[in-house]
Amino acid sequence: MTPRERVLAAIAHQEPDQVPIDQGSMRSTGIMAIAYNRLKRSLGMEAPPTRLYDLVQQLAQPDDWYLDRFRADAVDLGRAFEPRQGWQPWTLPDGSAATAPGWFRADREDSALVCRDERGTVIGRMPEGALYIDQAIWPLAGPDGLDHYEPLPEHMAQVIWAALPTAPFDHSLTNERLADIARTARQFHAATDRAVSVAVGCNLFEWSQFLFGMENTYLYMAGEKRKYAAFLDRLTELHLESLSRLLPSLRGAIDILVVGDDLGMQSGPQMSRAMYRELFFARHRRIYEYAKRESGAHLFLHCCGGVRELIPDLIEAGVEIFNPVQTSARRMEPERLKREFGRDCTFWGGGCDTQRTLPRGSREQIRDDVRRRMDVFAPGGGFVWAQVHNILADVPAENIVEMLDAAYEFGAA
Repeated sequence: MTPRERVLAAIAHQEPDQVPIDQGSMRSTGIMAIAYNRLKRSLGMEAPPTRLYDLVQQLAQPDDWYLDRFRADAVDLGRAFEPRQGWQPWTLPDGSAATAPGWFRADREDSALVCRDERGTVIGRMPEGALYIDQAIWPLAGPDGLDHYEPLPEHMAQVIWAALPTAPFDHSLTNERLADIARTARQFHAATDRAVSVAVGCNLFEWSQFLFGMENTYLYMAGEKRKYAAFLDRLTELHLESLSRLLPSLRGAIDILVVGDDLGMQSGPQMSRAMYRELFFARHRRIYEYAKRESGAHLFLHCCGGVRELIPDLIEAGVEIFNPVQTSARRMEPERLKREFGRDCTFWGGGCDTQRTLPRGSREQIRDDVRRRMDVFAPGGGFVWAQVHNILADVPAENIVEMLDAAYEFGAA
């Protein structure tokens, strides 16, 4: 099987010749640049320079040698796009070298790395010693935010996930840029035998939290449902408008369409199932059904946390692929998930615990963890192997190699 055939077979709940492996086809299955540099040194792979493709999370763009060495079966469409301004030298928090997109601008303020919007407002901050860029403001957190959120796109532009986007959305979606995306996507899909994914976001709950702040969002959900529902309708329309411009030109050039909305915590969902049904279900379904219809791709939802109670509704809303499968969260045990939902969705992730085992476990503990999860998730298809979330900066190089080699070894048919 080709890598793409392998992925598509797994999504179709068929057992492929090898359980497909993902390493960096989207923002939550990759590796932080610090860990990537350490791995390169360990393997004697000093060149080419490490490229940052996700600035917020400081993730490396996996090079071809990495994808080949660890048998990755899926890739992000964004890797086909070089920044128009090229790459600039960059220094990571540990002092090691990388390159960042040429358009990225940041400066220092009180020993912190800060990112500003066009008006000079600090919207993102990485304090000294930190490893990520954190949101610094909540644009609609004031007392009248729910009454005066227009012009909404301008406020959304102050959120770091929008201000520091990954390719191909690192430039305004003019007609010229959309034509370039369509042309490049077709060429890239034809040139690779790996499954191609592209992330379009379309978050509702998370956008609310980044705009209003988490506390205000919870208060609005409980006490201002009518107004909050109107805001969600407006946000839904913005997402559909954006998708209507992008997706028709990508049809046939992508295999996986990635959307997101983190609905869970370590202890369970951030809301009751009744609240999800009342405020989010119909709007998610409208977006997801439209996205699948217009793109012709399989719908992949990134949704962190313990969300077992919401999975039936997410499947009903149109989700085909579920990620990151945070198995350390409450009621998210692999055996439970596979038994209850394994016939109805594909689990893309959950292949190795990234909270404790990967960073701190022995090599034998890592192998055992990968083997046990493979034995649970792989039978009957519906599984693409990836570690639970990104490989973080403190993971030893030998642990990364052990995990990824074990995934290939235990994924053989």
